Amino acid sequence: MAILSCEEDFTNIDSNVLTNTRFTTNAILVDITAENSPLERVQSDNISRRLGQYLLGVYASSDYEKLEASIVSQVAITPSLQVVDDENIYGADTTVVTKIDTVFLKLPYQVELNNDGDAYELDSIIGNPTKEFTINVYRSNTYMNVYDPSDPSKINRFFSDDVFEKIDRLNANADIAFKPSAADTTLVIKRRLFDDSIATTDTLEIFNSATNTAKIPFVRIPLNEEKFKALFLDKYESVEFDSQEAFNNYFRGLIIEATGTDGSLISFNFNNTNTALNPSIEAYYTNTVLKSGSIVIDTITKNNSFPLSGFRVNTFTMDDKVYPNNEEIIIQGTAGSEGTITLFNQSKIDELRARNLLVNDASLTFYINQSADTTHVPNRLYLYQDNTQVNAGFGQVKDSYREQLFFGGELQRDASGAVEKYTFRITKHVSDILSGETNYSPNFKLKAFNISDFPSSIPLPNTVSATDTIFNNFSWNPKAVTLFNNLTTNTAKKAVLKISYSEDNN
Repeated sequence: MAILSCEEDFTNIDSNVLTNTRFTTNAILVDITAENSPLERVQSDNISRRLGQYLLGVYASSDYEKLEASIVSQVAITPSLQVVDDENIYGADTTVVTKIDTVFLKLPYQVELNNDGDAYELDSIIGNPTKEFTINVYRSNTYMNVYDPSDPSKINRFFSDDVFEKIDRLNANADIAFKPSAADTTLVIKRRLFDDSIATTDTLEIFNSATNTAKIPFVRIPLNEEKFKALFLDKYESVEFDSQEAFNNYFRGLIIEATGTDGSLISFNFNNTNTALNPSIEAYYTNTVLKSGSIVIDTITKNNSFPLSGFRVNTFTMDDKVYPNNEEIIIQGTAGSEGTITLFNQSKIDELRARNLLVNDASLTFYINQSADTTHVPNRLYLYQDNTQVNAGFGQVKDSYREQLFFGGELQRDASGAVEKYTFRITKHVSDILSGETNYSPNFKLKAFNISDFPSSIPLPNTVSATDTIFNNFSWNPKAVTLFNNLTTNTAKKAVLKISYSEDNN
């Protein structure tokens, strides 16, 4: 929690500074190279990591790639489901007629209380919420397995560009035009008898706790009642519902697909401790017990909830955008774009090593182009190592796990409050190279920060596990920012590495 809440710009790391007269302290600016590095895809499943946030919707900006985000999820069942309970207790000459009152997909919004504390406002939405995008819900025919089918000894992985086979559209009306609304807090459910007359009504509202009277808004997407009856109710006591494993093979998942030219991106949380806030399929139905075919002797209202649980994948459809080789680098989350950063060439390393510098601090700063779209800039960027040149995949920068509190990357603002820059402290990384402790100087990648980017654990001093140094590129952060690189003519905002050092006067 201390790591996530740290917002200060650490500018005075001086534990190595030598101030006696034998040494002189100074600083140099080292030219780096910063280039665009578009992404084709990112890993976007929750199989190997517990990813709780998933994006749904459309985000379009002329400065960045348009993004359409959809969600694929398995569905959980409860054991021993029955449409009619104890139907034999009514005796002979009775029948039970089941009517589905409503069935819908429920997606509770992430919210925050307003200033008065009596109502919720929508949170975790970017883009233009006044613009509609299109939602469709499908049954998936792609089986999601924990193990890789091509190599069962390995954990499976799914990526943002994976294609899931659609075999049936489940929403009641095709191509639902949708935009988020904080007013969607109440759903009245009409309970229907065998002849479609209304017996009673139920009211569905969601609260954060038993003592909180503010209602939480939620998305409700009506599903096709006939299809749901055939796929679920009619199968309750069949082998398909015998176990979760059997059900996962029968009903392999739900695809919630978003398309459109504009709109907003909504982040939904699937891991709430309050289960009422987790996305689910909600089914309400009424059983009418008839005697002699027409005399109503009992009415039983029921409802079943099917959480969107198990394995999940966020899929992203992004318009390819060619960024020119100019004075900018574009950083966009999800499967957008990253930056490739080269700190040193070998001649610069040799030059600096010959001076026997003691590195006190090394900071890498990137300034924001404030004339570009800064509506939704990331609150933090992240650096990681590109070790693919030595066939070692991606790795964590040493400072990210050795000096995590000082690693940086948070958004900083200027005196007027405008977004200004991001700074990273990479002292240990640079010190190891210039001291000769390592001869390996990898390129860095610069990306929009995702909470899963941090090393898997924070090691004690001098104890680093193998998993701490591995970087897995997940991202559901859709925000984007335009940075100046090393080619900008605005020298005050040039991407640069600043090394503060002590040098032996002798």
